[in-house]
Amino acid sequence: MKHTVLTLLIAFIWPLSAQVKVEEIASKKLNATREITILTPPSYATDKNKKYPLLFLLDGDYLFDPFSGIVSYTEYWNDLPEVIIVALTQDNAEQREFDTQTAEQNGLPFDQSEKFFEFLAYELVPSLEKNYRVAPFKIIAGHNMTANFMNYFLFKEKPVFNAFISMSPELAVNMETQLPEQLAKLKSPVYYYLATADGDLASQQKTIKALDTNIKAVTNPNLKYFFDDFRGASHYSLVARAIPASLYDIFSCYQPISSSEYLEKIVKLPSGYVKYLTDKYDVIEKDLGLKIPMRLNDFKAIEAAILKNGVYDELRDLSDVASKQYPKTTLSDYYSGLFYEKTGDNKKAVKAYMRSYTLEPIGEYTTEFMLEKAEKLKER
Repeated sequence: MKHTVLTLLIAFIWPLSAQVKVEEIASKKLNATREITILTPPSYATDKNKKYPLLFLLDGDYLFDPFSGIVSYTEYWNDLPEVIIVALTQDNAEQREFDTQTAEQNGLPFDQSEKFFEFLAYELVPSLEKNYRVAPFKIIAGHNMTANFMNYFLFKEKPVFNAFISMSPELAVNMETQLPEQLAKLKSPVYYYLATADGDLASQQKTIKALDTNIKAVTNPNLKYFFDDFRGASHYSLVARAIPASLYDIFSCYQPISSSEYLEKIVKLPSGYVKYLTDKYDVIEKDLGLKIPMRLNDFKAIEAAILKNGVYDELRDLSDVASKQYPKTTLSDYYSGLFYEKTGDNKKAVKAYMRSYTLEPIGEYTTEFMLEKAEKLKER
């Protein structure tokens, strides 16, 4: 009954185009069925070719609502990408402990928890990949016992997940040394977020901070590591602060160029502004498995850096990129015309701006805008 009520509540909260459903998954490994809640994003039903990162939640009975709320908000502003959320119900502390128990002598899963691991890795995730349009980028999140348990996926040669959100983990014996050793061996990019709070048990904080220290000593370039130590938070209120922090950290490369990124990173470069732009989107595609068009505002940020530093030759490179990204629009000719204008060849600049007559507008770069620029140059 409670899941029916939950589903109805979410249906009112989420946009009508987002879909929430509850499924029972039969497991041969567990010889039982497990319940999952699946939320597909607003565009899932209309964009049949699009694939989405998977955000998989352990402790789904209480992590689904806060994660889905943050995801809905950030998707609205296009700060973070749309994702498919799958939350595994773990009804009570006994079930959670049964799923995640580890051996005292070596800290490894055994018996039921080993079967639970195999259920996730070999049954549930493959089933989701088969039945939903899941992109190669997959995130797993957990709190307390499950935050420790998910680390075992990193002990496989090819981890099932690419990103890990570990909130106040109750670490197994030797995990603070064994996990960094595994992270040092990574052969592909992995994002790892770890959080604690001053309201955690002292013993728990001690091992988490030891883990943090050891991970920070890892020099593997494939590791993208983030750590938060929240002040004034308890073991439970930490979750509300860690969720947005972790998602923004993991998807930092996806976000539009911000004013701080522009001021602190881009404009300070002596050159290579267009390369910065193309590298940014290459990382989005390589690490996150998402191929998205370059945002117009990101083009504008690079244009501003080029003009501020007077490296006008890069406007031609920016024109080439614009031609590939938006071939039927005025954008490429705008940057071509701007290059000739800034380098003193007004005749060629006028020709470039005039070519926009048959092209589609993009943003403020309308045909009227381009023709007006051409007319002003003719008057000089």
